[in-house]
Amino acid sequence: MDAAIRTQGLRKVYRTGFWMRPLVGLASLDLSVNPGEIFGFVGPNGAGKTTTMKIFCGLQQATAGQAWLFGRSVDDPESRRDLGFLPERPYFYSHLSARELLHFYGQLFDMPTGDRTKRIEMLLERVNMTRFADVPLGKYSKGMLQRVGLCQALIHDPQLVILDEPMSGLDPVGRALVRDIILEERAAGRTVFFSSHVLSDVQSLCDRVGIIVGGQLRGLGTVSELIGDHIRFVDCTFAGLPEGFALPGEERLAVGDKRRTRLAPEQVDAALSQVLQAGGRVLEVRPERLNLEEVLVDEIQQDKPVDHKRMGVLA
Repeated sequence: MDAAIRTQGLRKVYRTGFWMRPLVGLASLDLSVNPGEIFGFVGPNGAGKTTTMKIFCGLQQATAGQAWLFGRSVDDPESRRDLGFLPERPYFYSHLSARELLHFYGQLFDMPTGDRTKRIEMLLERVNMTRFADVPLGKYSKGMLQRVGLCQALIHDPQLVILDEPMSGLDPVGRALVRDIILEERAAGRTVFFSSHVLSDVQSLCDRVGIIVGGQLRGLGTVSELIGDHIRFVDCTFAGLPEGFALPGEERLAVGDKRRTRLAPEQVDAALSQVLQAGGRVLEVRPERLNLEEVLVDEIQQDKPVDHKRMGVLA
């Protein structure tokens, strides 16, 4: 089966200023996204995330290299027939209502009237926007527009959905709703490719993640592959310890006789032994590992060559 998305040597160079000096937005991107997976694309502002997605959607042309959607070149408009796209800042005609807008987009995909109407009502209900469906979009908040934009991306039931910052402007309920929809799309066998600065969402949702910094792919793999198994420290909570008993880094808690300390991994065994010998109780031992945000910050701050151990299937 063809990859849902595949790129080879994909490069984008912009020309800026009076002298049209080159600015590299994307540098030789090689990437493959499997059908039916949720793929997260993360990096700092200006890293090349939106540039990449716009090339997939035919909104920009690559300077060099190639990209394919389900085996069809993105240079072929037919490659986008089964693609749904939500940009970071969607623009819609403000005089239209949500229902009118979705009928407009459904007509662009030649959806029969009956099927289109059923699909629109289902999507509006799914994003909790039915009661606002006939209100002009000019009166919507950013979060409401984001929900309608998600409906627009899904109107024709595409096999590939590309979402640029889909959580932007959403309250916690809206974020949970979008997360559920992304998981539902994967459960139905569809592919979701999305970027987000909310890395906790990326970490909890994605089958695989690509880290892009300065137009270069700096990491690729599952979250566990990217963050590794390194334990930074261990939080331990004890109770029932006698007065005068102390451990490194200890802090007393406000609840009862509980006491907590943060230990280096190599200190834990000795500390537990001391607590038990003193007649104390061990309530919790919780190791703290790296998270995706720390991995990304490390990649941004360090000007270093690509770490092939983090490159997953591309290594």
